[in-house]
Amino acid sequence: MAVNKMEKMTIIAAIEHEETILQTIQGLQMTEIKDFFHSNVDSNYLKEHFSKTILEVDDVQQKEYQKILNDIQEALIFIERFAEKPAQKSTFKRQVKTLESLEQTFDQPTIIGYLHDISKLKKQLASIETQRKELRAREKWLARWQYLDVVPKKNSSDTTTILLGSINSANQADFLTDCSRYPSIYIEEIYHSPNHAYYSLIYLNEMEETVAEIEKKYSFNEFVYPYEELPKETYQRTKESLTALVEEERLAKAELAAHRAHLEELYLAEEMVFAYIHREEAKKHLINTTYFFILQGWIPITEKHELMIALDEALPKNEIYCVFDQPTSEEIQEDIPVKLKNNALVSPFEMLTEMYSLPKYEEIDPTPIMTPFYMVFFGMMVADIGYGLLMLVGAFLAQKLVVLPRGMKRFAKFFLILSFPTIIWGFIYGSFFGAGLPKELFGITLPFPILSTTEDVNTILILSVVFGFIQLMTGLMVNGIELTKRKRYLESISESFAWQGLLVGLLIAVLSMLLFNNDGLFTAGVIVAVISALSIIAVPVIQSKSKAKGLAKGLYGLYGLTSYIGDLVSYTRLMALGISGGSIAAAFNMLVAFMPPIARFSVGILLIVALHALNLFLSLLGAYVHGARLQYVEFFGKFYTGGGRAFKPLKTEEKYVNVEKKQNK
Repeated sequence: MAVNKMEKMTIIAAIEHEETILQTIQGLQMTEIKDFFHSNVDSNYLKEHFSKTILEVDDVQQKEYQKILNDIQEALIFIERFAEKPAQKSTFKRQVKTLESLEQTFDQPTIIGYLHDISKLKKQLASIETQRKELRAREKWLARWQYLDVVPKKNSSDTTTILLGSINSANQADFLTDCSRYPSIYIEEIYHSPNHAYYSLIYLNEMEETVAEIEKKYSFNEFVYPYEELPKETYQRTKESLTALVEEERLAKAELAAHRAHLEELYLAEEMVFAYIHREEAKKHLINTTYFFILQGWIPITEKHELMIALDEALPKNEIYCVFDQPTSEEIQEDIPVKLKNNALVSPFEMLTEMYSLPKYEEIDPTPIMTPFYMVFFGMMVADIGYGLLMLVGAFLAQKLVVLPRGMKRFAKFFLILSFPTIIWGFIYGSFFGAGLPKELFGITLPFPILSTTEDVNTILILSVVFGFIQLMTGLMVNGIELTKRKRYLESISESFAWQGLLVGLLIAVLSMLLFNNDGLFTAGVIVAVISALSIIAVPVIQSKSKAKGLAKGLYGLYGLTSYIGDLVSYTRLMALGISGGSIAAAFNMLVAFMPPIARFSVGILLIVALHALNLFLSLLGAYVHGARLQYVEFFGKFYTGGGRAFKPLKTEEKYVNVEKKQNK
């Protein structure tokens, strides 16, 4: 239950085995590839003696895979977008596979064939859409002129002109009046919309200037009729073209729908191409020569045996040279990654530590120490049997019925574990969906509630502060032990043990006055507190060359007592959130209980479910956030620094598939 110890692995093998070795490493997901030139291998020696054979790794293959990946992603989006019915949307379920089985099912030529066909259909549908827009615009225009019974291009002559155009309806009457003054101008209304009137005018060419003046006066907009057939015929032909496009689109979508049978292949292909891209990226960190390559990586000590077995299965032993080295002090400080190792109960809580910051390689992992406190605090803030049972059933079924991504699986385990303290505190508070537990069952008197959220508020408040005091003392104890291990003895006194003595001494003094009324106990508490306070002041004085500065530093350090008081006050949120959540749930129950019987057993059922779902969400969110805050601010601040770099093994993307390690025989 600590930070996993790492070793640096170096592999040397023939260049033709590079892909096989990287595939094996990627399938196991337990090795972080290290940039070779940042390792402790003498790369200058290699540059000096093998400079002519060292190869620059190009990214041609990676770019090819990236193009395939982009094409797959575009194809998947395209297929989903043009699904004919909502029921046809993807029902691909997450799977569990090994990298070897995933790679065996990947048929690159077949996938590229699918992508080529889908790309053609995409272009075809895009062309259909463009044509449809053009035809609809033409149809809309022709609909206004379909009653024109002449073709302007064919019926114009040397002596007459046919003019088409529109005018604003507000100018229509005056326009017609002016035109009627000239017998040689024939005018016919073709179409009338709410705002415009559409006309055809036939006039003698000698009237051209007069017509131009009328056009300008009434803002007559000219239209040029581009076709050589009657508008009605063109309009009908346009509608037929639109109908043909609809049929063409239907056939294209039907062909596209056939590709839905290949959706699973495309999803798995995307997963595999991601793996290839990660593998190509890893090659940039290796030394590649004409004849051999050198790989370095970090691997947990506990997993190197499994890696060696897998490599032995992939290649003969005499084809590969593998050695493991302990990390240097420089690498520990600057380069080594951190991977946490905890049991099944504690490991889901690692995500809380990761959200704050991973420990440094040689620092203590706070997760096992934090876990019991977080469980108690979370349960105390939610504190309802019904809510706990919902968490238990929901998290259990989610893990059993669905293949969850690794992050969500850990989250489900997290809430599964937290459901138990929630149920336990629900019994302590006697709350089941906000309703109190019965006082008697089958003639047996029940002890619930052990603590009443209405009558024992002060007791719950004191209990919250007591839990906080225990956690603060634990944090100080861990800090003292860690400082002692590093042989920083004086600091362990001033930063840990003396503070424990001061807090315990003050606690004894306060309890002696409030509960025991014992002068001897009070005196003992004061003596312990005073000695501890003097130790806090004295250590900086001893460590500093300037005694005055040391004294000032010690006094300032002692002033930190006020922050401890603030820390203890912060733990009162355990009481506040627990009582508020239960009170809100009880208020919801009361609200529905006041409804008439008919409403209570119809709308009331839906209402109570919705209200309790809301309260459950808010209670879980509040407990999650405030529980984490107590760990990050009040607890971690006493002993934990963090700043470690996360372990990032060569692995797959795991977008659609959980890739498990290869099962060794």
